[in-house]
Amino acid sequence: MQTNASPNASADSAAPAASANATGTPGATDTIANAAPPVGGQIVRPAARAAGAPAAPEQVRRAPKVSLHDHLDGGLRPGTVAELAAEIGYADRLPTTDPEELGRWFRDAADSGSLERYLEGFAHTCAVMQTREGLIRVAAEAVEDLAADGVVYGELRYAPEQHLERGLSLTEVIEAVNEGCRLGERRAAEAGRRIRVGVLASAMRQAKRSREIAELADAYRERGVVGFDIAGPENGFPPALHQEAFDFLRFNGDHITIHAGEAYGLPSIREALHRCHAERIGHGAAIVEDITPIGEGGAEGYRLGRVASWVRDSRTCLELCPTSNLQTGVCSSYAEHPLGLLASLGFRVTVNTDNRLMSGTSLSEEFIHMVAAFGWSLADIERMTVDAAESAFLPLDERRELIEEVIRPGFAALAD
Repeated sequence: MQTNASPNASADSAAPAASANATGTPGATDTIANAAPPVGGQIVRPAARAAGAPAAPEQVRRAPKVSLHDHLDGGLRPGTVAELAAEIGYADRLPTTDPEELGRWFRDAADSGSLERYLEGFAHTCAVMQTREGLIRVAAEAVEDLAADGVVYGELRYAPEQHLERGLSLTEVIEAVNEGCRLGERRAAEAGRRIRVGVLASAMRQAKRSREIAELADAYRERGVVGFDIAGPENGFPPALHQEAFDFLRFNGDHITIHAGEAYGLPSIREALHRCHAERIGHGAAIVEDITPIGEGGAEGYRLGRVASWVRDSRTCLELCPTSNLQTGVCSSYAEHPLGLLASLGFRVTVNTDNRLMSGTSLSEEFIHMVAAFGWSLADIERMTVDAAESAFLPLDERRELIEEVIRPGFAALAD
């Protein structure tokens, strides 16, 4: 879900904007909508699921987990929203200040199908994240909450440009969030929980500060920022509008993930990958548009188009978020979520929360939903967690250490 969408943006009404040089030819005027990928022909058969009974909920909760797609402004504690609102004189603008009722309100707003109500939720969370103290608290609590859920490595993303209303500079925002993350890690360690968290600096698709945010992400690469993202409404704001930022990041060796294939279709994934240098795709559920079943229900396999083939063969990570995807209409039930098919066809898919507050969820709950829908065993969840760790924006040796010293021993202990 494009959690950093501006409350003033109309994600659904904007027409697709022209993407300069969409064909790679100087002066081309093709739009992303017209840049249809050529068809392919690779045929893949679903792999057998890993042996074992479906994982028990308690096993899932105790398992070490990796979270790659989690928006900081979509994961506040309801009580924190109310308390910070009181501190800055915003409480009278909240629908309620009772934490339990407020939590339900956020979930109901996200479930409502109303873009206006959905964006109102992020207007409230961003409003209380405008001070240094507020950002530190929100970041620290996010890390603590992830650790309490068994997350051992996480990446939190947010748009620094959305936290300037009370006079903070972009660098002050970055430093406050980084300070909060380190504080959260220390508190988790004191509670006996191991976690490491990096942040992704996001630029807003509908704004014009992406190069500035990209430079900020690069400047803080060794100081807590592990990569760059663009968020906000997909429709009308294709990735290539921010080509200068992506080229800068690629030239400097910075990591890139891009929201694509959630609210817009396959061409957005293609553009994110092949023009804008994305290493991972935020959501990417529209990749199924490039997968065609052969025979009744895919009895004879599935034909992959060129984009799907490239994503699968290159091991490009798809950051899927089941509950959020249900809320945005990607599918109508967990059983119909593309995760099941994509995992069986060998795509590198990961399970994520997107917005823990708005979806009323945790990473454990997302996995529990997938176990109920697809019968995943503990071995299935371990494989997906290892895939997530391999796709983390960490140096190779640190990814290997995370897998071999934390994740695999953690799952082995659960299997005993």
